[in-house]
Amino acid sequence: MSKRFVALFRRLATRDAAAGAARFVTASVAAVCLAVTPALLAARQVSHCEEAARFLENDMGLAVVTEPDTLDDWRTGRRQPGCRVTASGLTESRVADEAIRFYEQVRQAGWTRTPDPRDSPNEASLRFRKGGSDCLFNVYEGVLLMTEAERKVSAATVPTPGRVRYGVFVMCMAALPAAPRG
Repeated sequence: MSKRFVALFRRLATRDAAAGAARFVTASVAAVCLAVTPALLAARQVSHCEEAARFLENDMGLAVVTEPDTLDDWRTGRRQPGCRVTASGLTESRVADEAIRFYEQVRQAGWTRTPDPRDSPNEASLRFRKGGSDCLFNVYEGVLLMTEAERKVSAATVPTPGRVRYGVFVMCMAALPAAPRG
């Protein structure tokens, strides 16, 4: 073989090896990114519930479970990344009276009503905003959700004579502008 042919062959082999190594590195980085992305996404989603969970646990003394979720957004008509907080507590009052007291505490903790709430006050559901998150709070009696999170928090709050268990379900996502009217 001629020296020219050998030199050309070596150049091509070296270039192919470099390209193969680049493809391997690219594929490896992509695999790591794909493996990490769900965990990072879940952490980002749950961050919208941090303030609500802190309030429910520290200020209200409720048992709390926080989880990532995907929520229907009435403002955009799309599903948005978000989170949910399931909580349970005990009261000596009727749950309806506890709900009134609860929402007074929410306001005192610095939460404000969202610009375009579209909530369900007759169902004890009200939307509030704090720290870049919009959250729909719902106060209810009994076991309604039938989820593992509800079972966990209910087990942590066992009623004693004269006390009744109530639940709080919160769904949060990034705060967005009010929906256009009309």
